[in-house]
Amino acid sequence: MRIGILSRSRNLYSTRRLVEAAKERDHEVRVIDVLKCYMNITANNPAVYYQRNAELVEELKFDAVIPRIGSSITTYGCAVLRQFEVGHVYSINESIAINRSRDKLRAHQLLARKGIGQPVTSYAHSAQATDKLIESVGGAPLILKLTASTHGEGVLLAETKKAAEALINAFRGIGSDFLVQEFIKEAGGSDIRCFVVGKTVIAAMQRTAVTGEYRSNLHRGGTAQVIKLRPGERALAVRAAQVMGLDLAGVDILRSSHGPLVIEVNSSPGLEGIETATGKNVADKIIEYIEKDSKLGPNKPKGKG
Repeated sequence: MRIGILSRSRNLYSTRRLVEAAKERDHEVRVIDVLKCYMNITANNPAVYYQRNAELVEELKFDAVIPRIGSSITTYGCAVLRQFEVGHVYSINESIAINRSRDKLRAHQLLARKGIGQPVTSYAHSAQATDKLIESVGGAPLILKLTASTHGEGVLLAETKKAAEALINAFRGIGSDFLVQEFIKEAGGSDIRCFVVGKTVIAAMQRTAVTGEYRSNLHRGGTAQVIKLRPGERALAVRAAQVMGLDLAGVDILRSSHGPLVIEVNSSPGLEGIETATGKNVADKIIEYIEKDSKLGPNKPKGKG
């Protein structure tokens, strides 16, 4: 197969591992920076072109693509991916599903509509609703999230009502959309990353925040270890990915006193943490899935919203 990996850099761990896994399985593979692509949007000849340098331009021809689109280039990256889809190129995650997962408000609404357990979450525009927002999630401490946040950026803990009011007013003052969310104290600064491929959780790890930090992201100093999932957690992770329409997802779960709760569904989960913690060849599992699933033809949009 001719496989294209849509990534800004071939030196990133996840990109490099996917290249290695594809080559080990005898595929042709190339890393493509989507910001160097441009598109011919026509009905009879949809195409994506790659501007390698000032003089060399080529039309890209792939049997399958793996999008590793960063949050800062979601709009253009998904436009390029959508053009591949128009040309009937298989993608493990489609543009519509990536856009769903990147919009936190939309993602929470879709998960709620399908009955997926998640922390109590509220959203409002009026400054007069501040007290009601805080009350609706059980009061302080609580979590505030920018709707466009990723990797723990734009996620803040308000330990008191006054702190919550100040943060809410600050976010409103700069015109940023945000969510107010229940703080799950019993999680103890830990969450579970479930790595979903297709309808299977192929690996899972528990991430624990360092002392004084509530975000468990590994790049913030958190630690990771292998964890055995409970059957309900495994089923919840797969269901959450399916609701988003993702065949490749990192589903983050909290263990609460009232059961497992989904806090995020990531469409471009990193491989370094999960491979290091579990010792599993996750990259190989991804390529193996693409080999089988792509034979069914180009993906059709999954999920709703």
